[in-house]
Amino acid sequence: MSGVDAGEVRRRFAEEARAERPDLALLCLLIGAQPDPELDEAALDAAQIELDRLAGELPYRPGGPREWAVALRELLGERYGFRGSAADYERLESSLLHRVLVRRRGLPILLSVVWVEVARRAGAPVYGVALPGHFVVGFGPPADLERQVLVDPFDGGRILSGDDAESLVTGATGARLDPSMLVPAEPLDVVTRILNNIRSWAVARPERSDVALWAVELALAVPSHPARLRYEKGQLLVQRGDFIGGATELEEYAGLVEVVDEGTAERVRKEAFAARAMLN
Repeated sequence: MSGVDAGEVRRRFAEEARAERPDLALLCLLIGAQPDPELDEAALDAAQIELDRLAGELPYRPGGPREWAVALRELLGERYGFRGSAADYERLESSLLHRVLVRRRGLPILLSVVWVEVARRAGAPVYGVALPGHFVVGFGPPADLERQVLVDPFDGGRILSGDDAESLVTGATGARLDPSMLVPAEPLDVVTRILNNIRSWAVARPERSDVALWAVELALAVPSHPARLRYEKGQLLVQRGDFIGGATELEEYAGLVEVVDEGTAERVRKEAFAARAMLN
């Protein structure tokens, strides 16, 4: 990141992730710092300004949840053309908020972040909804399913009927839609899901282990992260030739799991020993 080193970005990300009310937009923008070296402080500010500008184009208090949903669809989906396609799943930039704001294309969860951040700035009762396999946006009281309105930013902000939402869940998991799936997603849950997407993208592209490592390091900065991330980080460090750093991470992971799984701990310690042996 021009003007700010990776360590500083990680520090800022960790600090924001521990805040009482984490800034979802800022966290999403910081994620893009390593994958896009052109993202500097000016670009960070420009992205926040763009969210503010879009919010300023919304009608003043258009009405209830459905009216808010329609206003966002008309502004973002129709006037500015924010939406997604199957090809966006193959692009790293589809998971980077600053690039999504420029391209107006992205994954469902990043487009939903745009919808939520623009609507929130305008005063809408809005939140992300982490349906299994497909992220959407909710308007209105989440506890009142009769008044709640769901929209799909990936489809240009299409308002979803109950059957539509059911089809999205069934298509992704084979299961029925459960009301517990319609609760607001917390900012850190959204960020973790984005980082998981980036890790999945990078795993399929071994030449981008730098991106995978970055996503793991940021995920480790999120409170209550899974311990297995340390194992993943250790493997990536070894893969990238940092045998000492990788072995250290693997040993720390072994120490964490040996209380509940001695077999796994022993196996991981052998991996750490093998990594150190590569230096000889």
